[in-house]
Amino acid sequence: MAGYPSYPGAQTSVSRAETINAFMRGIYGWMSTGMLITACAAWLTANSQFGVSLLQSPGLVMVLVLAQFGLVIGLSAAINKLSASTASLMFLVYSALTGVTLSSIFFVYSMASIFQAFVVTAGMFGAMSVYGMVTKRDLTSLGSFMFMGLIGIVLASVVNMFVKSSAMSYAISIIGVFVFVGLTAYDTQKLKYMGEAMPLNDGTAIRRGTILGALTLYLDFLNLFLMMLRLFGSSRD
Repeated sequence: MAGYPSYPGAQTSVSRAETINAFMRGIYGWMSTGMLITACAAWLTANSQFGVSLLQSPGLVMVLVLAQFGLVIGLSAAINKLSASTASLMFLVYSALTGVTLSSIFFVYSMASIFQAFVVTAGMFGAMSVYGMVTKRDLTSLGSFMFMGLIGIVLASVVNMFVKSSAMSYAISIIGVFVFVGLTAYDTQKLKYMGEAMPLNDGTAIRRGTILGALTLYLDFLNLFLMMLRLFGSSRD
């Protein structure tokens, strides 16, 4: 290739760098697509009579939530067995279902506070994602610690469903912000390493990896956004 050194391994090095860059661009591209679909689905649901009626049916909402969990578990567990197109479709369907269930925030919080929470979340997510990409520090121990924190948040949230303590809810949200900020950096670094290990000429493996990576960062962003909204969001009323 013109313009590149001809010493042994030069072309492999360039190809590896290009593969990593393409892999990470694919992850952020699919994640952004998923977020856009979620936002559109949430807006359309909140502004349609059918959507409002759907949200008023606890049974249907539960079915949607279970479908979301099923898609996440299925996509994560079977990613190496799925075709690239099937994995992509599952991610897009999950994004749309999340938008439907997430539309309830438009009835609880003001548009201004939703927008502010999104902007702040985007800034924090971007900063920590860049940190995860460029840092030389191994974030494995941080990821393990944050995962333990995530389990604690889930257990505390279940307990608070019965206790209904506003103080506990506030504490869970504060801890949640730190947990998902840390997970964003850790997951970004993990995905970068995954890109380095990707086979250079296996387009299917790369697409599967980008979808799984997009889902991972999508969940980090979404949960960070919800924690920020619970902390600083103002009531619509």
